[in-house]
Amino acid sequence: MSSVIETVTQLVTPILEERHFELYDLEFVKEGKSWYLRVYIDKEDGINIEECAQVSDLLSEKLDELDPDPIPQAYFLEVSSPGAERPLKKPDDYDRAVGKYIHVSLYQPIDGAKIFEGTLENVTEDELTLDYLVKTRHKQIVIPRQKVAKARLAIKF
Repeated sequence: MSSVIETVTQLVTPILEERHFELYDLEFVKEGKSWYLRVYIDKEDGINIEECAQVSDLLSEKLDELDPDPIPQAYFLEVSSPGAERPLKKPDDYDRAVGKYIHVSLYQPIDGAKIFEGTLENVTEDELTLDYLVKTRHKQIVIPRQKVAKARLAIKF
């Protein structure tokens, strides 16, 4: 699987760079009986469906040109935006999320809670600082990075 990811990354990177798009994430996964090659792309002011379709067509052509085929099994190619509630995975994702509202799930509870939602105030290599509400009062919590199971942008209601 990692060779599929590497091959597709090499193919899609020049396509994206030419258009000033960013490769946000790439995954090759089996769900049920089907395989999916998912390419998540973005740009500063957001990606639209026409841009996703354009990248999909160009990447599909590049994949079809390869011999031998790097992906021998049948699969579905999906090119899309990472979405409004995109996961935070890479250090750059966290850096760009400073000042934004996020959802954090923890492996181990802090102060009896395993889920926090609030504004990401600061991020370091080892910690996240989150400003969150308890009823009507603002509180701040420092979360060690090794306790973070998942983090994503969140929509504030």
